[in-house]
Amino acid sequence: MVSENVITKTSEDLRDYELVLVISPQLSDESFDATVEKYSRFITGKGGTIDDTQRWGKRKLAYVIKHFSEGNYVLLKFKMNPAYSRELEANIRISEEVIRHLLVKMESTAG
Repeated sequence: MVSENVITKTSEDLRDYELVLVISPQLSDESFDATVEKYSRFITGKGGTIDDTQRWGKRKLAYVIKHFSEGNYVLLKFKMNPAYSRELEANIRISEEVIRHLLVKMESTAG
């Protein structure tokens, strides 16, 4: 039967993640917002939920990355199926707007 092969997504399938993006300081405010929105849409489009978005603003980098000495920092806290984490990172890696990123799977506190 087809119904046996359908994978249902429950809250148990979702894992907690934190994603820090360092975005190019040369982007306009509209492009910056569009970049953050693009990754938020990716997460929600894959059945995830965004818990919190913190814009830390422009900060000086510890060392020069891709000819930039500062970047716009954003922290996204979200829940997503772990199967999509590699696809999310692949999309971030090919992005010209993102200078650096860090995706961390948070440990479960239940137990």
